[in-house]
Amino acid sequence: MFSRLYGVLLPFFVSFLLAYLLDPIVDFVQNKCRVKFRGLAVTITLLLFVAILSLAIYLLIPAIGREVRTAAVGVEQYFADFDADKYFTQEQQTKIHSVLDGLNMESLLSFPAVRDALQSLIPKIGQWITGGLSWLAELVVVFIGLMYLIFLLLEFPKLRQNWSSFVPPKYRSQAQTLVHDINRNMNAYFRGQGLVALIVGILFAVGFCIIGMPMGIAMGLFIGVLNLVPYMQALGIPPCILLCLVQSAQTGRPIWLTLLLMTLVFIVVQTLQDLVLTPKIMGKVTGMGPTAILLSLSIWGAVFGVIGMIIALPLTTLAVSYYKHFINT
Repeated sequence: MFSRLYGVLLPFFVSFLLAYLLDPIVDFVQNKCRVKFRGLAVTITLLLFVAILSLAIYLLIPAIGREVRTAAVGVEQYFADFDADKYFTQEQQTKIHSVLDGLNMESLLSFPAVRDALQSLIPKIGQWITGGLSWLAELVVVFIGLMYLIFLLLEFPKLRQNWSSFVPPKYRSQAQTLVHDINRNMNAYFRGQGLVALIVGILFAVGFCIIGMPMGIAMGLFIGVLNLVPYMQALGIPPCILLCLVQSAQTGRPIWLTLLLMTLVFIVVQTLQDLVLTPKIMGKVTGMGPTAILLSLSIWGAVFGVIGMIIALPLTTLAVSYYKHFINT
């Protein structure tokens, strides 16, 4: 049932997560700023959130656009000036040419398995194109998610007060303890991990700019966003290698040197993250080693997708804590 309803439930889960993160700000606006109506506090919070996001985009887009154009010119130059003799021996070039010349596309496409695969793939490509063009349906999903977000922010005080009334009295005390612990773990994790990701993204952006990598700011911030999920910043390594090739073509610097500088940036930032940022900011929020973290991300990601990977660590930490406290005693 969950797999069938995943597409419907995903906007609600995303909106609930955003509402959970924005609810303290709404409470601050309503209580500290003495805004009488909850709806007005929600409106002010959303406008503030949109304003900050728009300002960040306004400041970053021109710089990122310049870097993208520079990288595009570098790619064109790289392929125009590509010299195979620098990378392959004459024997290797001969073998590559012989393999390419020996390919018979007609015979390959007549191979039954490949032909069947292409026949099954073509309709899917058509479906993907049709789905990509259905911008109206995507707009409706965004609108529904926004409505979820507004209604959840308006109703959060009632949800905090009345949710326990839906739990049978026999289990109400245990449920209240469980929800309190979940709330505490989620708050500590998201605030800490968000701050770590922001600092790591800035450090990567500064490091890439120092070594002169094309699109350094954009790539650094992208790795910072990936860092919201632990160890996911490794996905930024392949595009960084490609950008190092572009930098080598632009500057004439040896490829090994650009790759070495990129590796040094990763080592320095990762060392600061592991030895300074994570211990100071995250403290003992997770208390899990790398193996347990990767296993947790894999399991929750397989069950709930991207949302599962985001909430994997606080839920796993809570589950381990309860297992030690109530079962393994």
